[in-house]
Amino acid sequence: MSAIITDQIRILNAKNFVAGVTSTANAYYSFIGLPNPTDVQSDWDTNTPSPKDSFDEENSYWDTMVALKKINSSDVKQVVPKRSWASGTTYDMYRDDYTRTNTAKVSGATNLYSATYFVMNSDFRVYECLQNGTNPDNPNGRPSLDEPTFTDLEPRSAGTSGDGYIWKYLYTIKPSDITKFESTDFMPVPANWETSSDDAAVRDNAVDGSVKIVVINNAGVGIGTADQTYTKVPIKGNGSGAECTITINSSSQVSDVTVSSQGSGYTYGSVDLVAGGVPTGTTRPELDVVISPQGGHGADIYRELGAFNVLLYSRIENDSQNPDFITGNQIARIGVVENPKAFNSSSLLSVDKATASGALKLVGSGYSSATFTADAYFTQTIGAGETAAGRVVSYDQTTGVLKFWQDRSLAGFNTVGTAVTQPLYGFKLNAFTASPSTGGNITIVPSTGSNLAIDTSFTGVSTVINNRTHFLGQEFTNGIGDPEVKKYSGNIIYVDNRPSITRSSTQKEDIKVILQF
Repeated sequence: MSAIITDQIRILNAKNFVAGVTSTANAYYSFIGLPNPTDVQSDWDTNTPSPKDSFDEENSYWDTMVALKKINSSDVKQVVPKRSWASGTTYDMYRDDYTRTNTAKVSGATNLYSATYFVMNSDFRVYECLQNGTNPDNPNGRPSLDEPTFTDLEPRSAGTSGDGYIWKYLYTIKPSDITKFESTDFMPVPANWETSSDDAAVRDNAVDGSVKIVVINNAGVGIGTADQTYTKVPIKGNGSGAECTITINSSSQVSDVTVSSQGSGYTYGSVDLVAGGVPTGTTRPELDVVISPQGGHGADIYRELGAFNVLLYSRIENDSQNPDFITGNQIARIGVVENPKAFNSSSLLSVDKATASGALKLVGSGYSSATFTADAYFTQTIGAGETAAGRVVSYDQTTGVLKFWQDRSLAGFNTVGTAVTQPLYGFKLNAFTASPSTGGNITIVPSTGSNLAIDTSFTGVSTVINNRTHFLGQEFTNGIGDPEVKKYSGNIIYVDNRPSITRSSTQKEDIKVILQF
């Protein structure tokens, strides 16, 4: 049996997702990672591969995760395609009956939400096109010449060009939302439309089942006396109260139909010429009544504009108080994780920023001038015949903090996850330790450069150097800093592989993730 799932479930899913993100029962985080993309694929930056979706790949994403940023309730919004008004562009008009057998005349869209029927003007005001100049002489509409700028509650033309366009003002994008939620292809819709006082005037002006537009499909022939105007012509259907004014031109054809009373309760309707005293002529005119969306124009902005996309916003920036976002190394992956847990805990992660990297506090002669090559290997002998190995995320010469990651390439696999027969560091992924067993030591051996030692006397989240407090971004115990997030917890719901960028101390990244339901 043929069946469809309608677009309304997409909108519902988007709403539910936003509600989930904003709920205090959940925790959503964006993350950055993959410092070593060229190990995975040599031409990563010029031929970036698509992410893979499997439980195995999800674990791999965790292994090379560097840091996370909490997505708060103010960082998520439903969005719709951005269409900036441009003079000379012909737009679709709003219609309730676009289907694959009745496509939009301009765009060819087979449903309303694919049609180009709303725009954003240069002042970030959003308008819906109710009439695009469609008439018998212009069955596909006309170019728009007048930019809509008004905030009137009732639809009207935007200027004096006579382009035939009727626009409905919907809302104005707030400056704060422009920064966060406007992107190249999408623009935000207001949050909490049903209750927001900011949009109350538009919402309260909506009338369920109202009629705003009647389109002339056929002007007819011989419609009574030329140059006549007929008022209060009723629109009949399952609603009531709608009327229109019909103008007959010098050729005894219908030249204009203007809705004079919008009525209410219509899901279909027709202009009753006879009841309105309009002669039907030798060729009866064909007039098409356009029905407003459920609740009326402006009642439910998400349904009216098809808001089944969600944008998640995060700003990654360096923070001396909480230096989780490393500098001096590259990142090549961003993503979103749902409900990660705090390290060594069953509770959800709750901090605003969190490091996903392990860390060592190092001391020794020359630690303040030592260098660790990004992505290079380093080791510690933790016992007789036992080696812990890691790869460099970053090294701070001031504090002696070495951040690192450990993945399967250190325990029997290569960088793409294929097993090897003779792994360099053995088959077990060993942890670095401040208390090595017999035959081990606290010496950290880099692939190049001088050896340093774990500062086993250091415990805390900050250190004072030359009377200045330096925050380390995570808590250390005996020189060992654990990640702040429990790896492999929660669900990674979005992954984006990107050409690599190397982060600097002055750098900020705005991450905008679009989820399409």
